[in-house]
Amino acid sequence: MYEVKKRIEVSAAHKLDLSYESKCTNLHGHNWIIDVYLRSETLNGDGMVMDFTHIKKAIQDKFDHKVINDVVDFNPTAENLAKYICDSLEPYCFRVDVQESIDNIASYIK
Repeated sequence: MYEVKKRIEVSAAHKLDLSYESKCTNLHGHNWIIDVYLRSETLNGDGMVMDFTHIKKAIQDKFDHKVINDVVDFNPTAENLAKYICDSLEPYCFRVDVQESIDNIASYIK
C-alpha cells in the first residue's frame, strides 16, 4: 500500500450559520492548514498515487483568497470542509485535517 500526505496552506474567509450566538457568524478569515492523505495499492503510470502539484492545485484554486461561503453550498465549518475536500479527491483520499487556527483542527476520515 502506498500513502502520501500533502500539506496546503490557504488564506480564506468564511462565516458560519449557527444556532447560537457566536462571533463566528461574522465574516472572518483564517490561514487554513489542510493536510490531505491519499493511498493506493498501485501507482499510476508516472509512479505516483497522485501528483502533489495536482493535489495542491485542486484545493488552492478552489479556496485560496476566496470567501468560502461563495464557493460551497453548505455551512463551511472545518468539519464540513474536511469531508468536502476528501470527497473531491476520490478514490484515493481517506483523510483530511483542516486547521483553522493553532488550537482548532477538524478531521474527516473515511
